[in-house]
Amino acid sequence: MFAQVLTSGIATGCVYGLVALSFVLIYKATETVSFMQGELLMLGAFAALYVHEGLGWPLIAAAGAAVAGMFVFGALLERGVLRRAIGQPHLTALLLTFGLGMMLRGAVTMVPAASHEMHRLPLPFAGAHIGFGTVVVAGEHLVVIAATALLCLGLSLFFRLSRAGLALRACSENPRIAALMGVSVSGMHTLAWALGAALAACAGLLLAPMTFVFPGMGLIALKAFPAAVLGGMSSLPGALAGGLFLGVVEAIAGLYLPEGVKDATGYALLLLALLVFPRGLFASRRAP
Repeated sequence: MFAQVLTSGIATGCVYGLVALSFVLIYKATETVSFMQGELLMLGAFAALYVHEGLGWPLIAAAGAAVAGMFVFGALLERGVLRRAIGQPHLTALLLTFGLGMMLRGAVTMVPAASHEMHRLPLPFAGAHIGFGTVVVAGEHLVVIAATALLCLGLSLFFRLSRAGLALRACSENPRIAALMGVSVSGMHTLAWALGAALAACAGLLLAPMTFVFPGMGLIALKAFPAAVLGGMSSLPGALAGGLFLGVVEAIAGLYLPEGVKDATGYALLLLALLVFPRGLFASRRAP
């Protein structure tokens, strides 16, 4: 039982971690906190559901199309709306992303099939159980963990080996110096928002088999954001580690503590960690 709960917690923590990665990626590149990541997650799941069930595409192709579509959608949002918040107070960008998120959720809610029915997007091995000796775990949890590992590996290679990834890292460290070296700072801002939307969509696709696809599924971002803060809001590995920490703590608390306590337990430990490490566990130790 403990192994099953632990695996479930790790899988949920992977989803938290991916959403936290999208928060941190955007914040590092643009110094903007996006409060619409949950709605982008929800929109990505609904996009894959529509392409799979409505257009009849295979599940893998539908998932790829949804992630690619959200990548383009994130770039268009930055170009058309979010760029206007550059140079404005941080509260302006925060309220702008919050308002855009509410608009996206409202637009999806207006579709009767989305708001009046519950949908599930099955992953491979969904409903299956895989045994390792005396331990039996859910197949979809293993798929979520494996997919998250592959995504993180792909991101690591992108940031280390590709020209765009190196340029984005340079822009996040010091935009002025990056611009002097020929990096298009505005282009990197667009890329950061596009990648953030695509990561949120990936999280939605992995969350869908564990829950239902519905307009309110983006509320999971309320748990992913504290995971990003725990990582320091400046460390991509820290964001993933914070998500895993929160997911595992919730799962274990749900096993041993009364029902309803697990949500408070994760936040209590988060507050305790931030009291000891105010800048996050993985934040840069350089002077501000």
